[in-house]
This record gives sequence, C-alpha cells and structure tokens, in this order.
Amino acid sequence: MPRQRTQPWPVRHAGLVIHAGFLLLLAASLGRYTVRHGTDGRAPWVFALAALLAALYLAGLALPPERSPARLAWLAAVLAAWLALVTAAPSFAWCAVPLLYTGLRVLPTRAAIGTVVLLTTAVVIAQYRLADTIDPSLFLGPPAVAAIATAVFTRMRSDQERLRDTAAELAVSERRAGTLAERERLSREIHDTIAQGTSSLRMLLQAADRAWDTDPAAARAHVRRAEQVAALGVEETRRFVRDLAPVELADAPGLAGALARVVDRFRADDGPDVALAVDGRPRPLPEPVEAALTRTAQGALANVREHARARAVHVTLTYLPDRVALDIRDDGVGFDPTLPRTGDLRGYGLPSLRRRLAEVGGELTVESAPDEGTALAATVPDAAAPTTHTSPPLADPDPGAAP
Repeated sequence: MPRQRTQPWPVRHAGLVIHAGFLLLLAASLGRYTVRHGTDGRAPWVFALAALLAALYLAGLALPPERSPARLAWLAAVLAAWLALVTAAPSFAWCAVPLLYTGLRVLPTRAAIGTVVLLTTAVVIAQYRLADTIDPSLFLGPPAVAAIATAVFTRMRSDQERLRDTAAELAVSERRAGTLAERERLSREIHDTIAQGTSSLRMLLQAADRAWDTDPAAARAHVRRAEQVAALGVEETRRFVRDLAPVELADAPGLAGALARVVDRFRADDGPDVALAVDGRPRPLPEPVEAALTRTAQGALANVREHARARAVHVTLTYLPDRVALDIRDDGVGFDPTLPRTGDLRGYGLPSLRRRLAEVGGELTVESAPDEGTALAATVPDAAAPTTHTSPPLADPDPGAAP
C-alpha cells in the first residue's frame, strides 16, 4: 500500500486558520476605529454591530460543515451584519477576506461568484470613503485580491477532489484485486478437492454400471468405493462452510460464545469498555444466521472503534420465541442517519450489514443523533435461511458507509 503523505498543518486545519483570521481582522478593525474616532456619536452602534457580527460568526462554528439551509441562513446573516458594519465604519472592510473564503466553501458556484462580487464592491466603496486621495489602487487592488483568493481556493478544492477521487479509485482497485485473489483461491480449492472427488465418483459409478451384469462383486466394490468418495466430498463441503464462516463460530459453542470471543478481542485491541449480555435461553441457530449476526457485531464494533469515540458499548443478544435480536449501543459522538456519509474509504459500512442480514431474512435498524450515541438493532427470524441467489458479476462495491 502506498505511503500516505501528511498534509501541512495549515492545509489540514484551513477552517481553523480562516476563523482565527476573521476574528483577528475584526479585532484589528475595531482597534483602528477606536484609535481614529474614539467614542464619538456612532461608536456605540459600531461596537454593537461588531459584537453582533462576532457572535453570529462564532455561532456558525456549532453548525455542521455540510451545505444546509441552516448554514446558508447563517451565512446570509453574517454578510448582512458585516455590510451594516462596513457601511457605518469602513475600517472593517478587510474582514471581507475570510468571508470570501467562507462564501466560496459554502455556496454553489454561481451564488459564490455573486457573493465575491458583492464583497469586493463593498470593499472598494469602503476604501474610497477612507482615502484622502484618489488613485487607481483603490479600484484595482480589491478586485485583484479577490480574483487571486478565488483562484487559489478553486485550485485547492479541485486538487482535494482529485485526491479524493484517486483514493476512492485505489480503494476500489484494491478490493477488486482482493476479490479476484479470493475467487482464484476458492477455484483452486474446489478443483483440487470437490471437483476431483466428483469426477472420481462419476468414473466409479460408470465402472460399476459396466460390471453390473458380468461381475457383480466388482460392481459392488465400485459402489462401495463411490460411497466412500461421496462421504469424503461431504466432509470437504462442510470444511468449506466452516472456513467461510467467522472463526469465532469454529472456536466457541454457539452464537453467544462467538459473540463473547468477538467482545474479548475487541477489549484486547484497546477499544472502549464493552459489556455483553444474553437474554433468554440460548438455542442452536442455522449456521448462516449465526455467521451473519457475528459479522454484524464485528462490523459494528469496528465502526465504534474507528468513528464513535465512545467510552462504553453495550452488546445484547436476545433470544425471543420467533426471532433472535442483536443490539449494540454506544455513548459516542453519534451521527445524522439522514445525511450521506463520505468519509468511509472501506466502501461497505451499514449497506453491507443490511445486505448480509437480508440474505438470512433479517433486517437492520439504526438510531443515532449527533452527540447522542448510536443504537444498532439486528433481528433475524428463527427459521431464517439464506436465500438462493446467483452471484452477481464482479463490479465496484457500493461506496456507502457508516460510522
């Protein structure tokens, strides 16, 4: 796997740099106004507008970074407060630079360009009001700065999108290569065991058929040998099933024991504190059902470790009269299930868990909210069995993901 390059601190924390820059420019502009005008008749209004602008800007830090109606309304309020402030005191004109970057990041392209023009026009007017003499820099400087800032931001965003697309393509290629390698391995195993056994079985039965009338003893010997080959084939098939099932099911008795192994390994990997509880009387379940629920627990706990930043996790296995339920709850940061997830390069997440459970007739329910943890519930009917389906052709995996 190629080594990932660490981005410079200002690139990784560009939003923090912009926020700090805006607050510093706001403080500097307020200081400049105070030095030049003191506490004249407009000062209370200027101070009040500056405080309102700072409060509005800081309130936006609590909003999610994705484009949403709430963030668009916030940006409109900030721009309105800044325009009122720069009209009352042109000293605050250069606060437009971080606002320009914010507009480019939040707004669609056409709206962002209109915002850049509006901000630049307001800065030109403010510079003209502050100037003692008129010179070309008053009218050419702000547009030039705005054009450079827009070009730099657009290039950075384009590079970021290109890197993200490259990473996604690399992840898909690695998964495809892994899938092809696994298919090749299984093909070799099947050819060397089950396929050869089936071919031997066919030859023995043909030999028994040829000797059936002329040499009954030889025919019976061929049949007995065919019976032995068939029994060996059954054992090989069962071995394949065991190999494809989670190793915890082979090492522990039943689903409850397999989940205990999963939880123990999660603790051993320095994960959050996790507790396992079993309600109801454990009973044997079909192997595909136990495998699906074990894989669900593994995937959910992996997401907790990678995304939730949780302190505690509760895993509950419940045996009900007509179904079995697996609940996994954490006290982590949570997320909004209605929003698309874009940070998961593994390419599976919740959609993969849902597909796996659907194959055994089960379903997955997720409840979460920001800062309120996540609850995942998987239920499978007791009599569930894997549905018969044809393997699809090799294709790019579903890029959905989940915390």
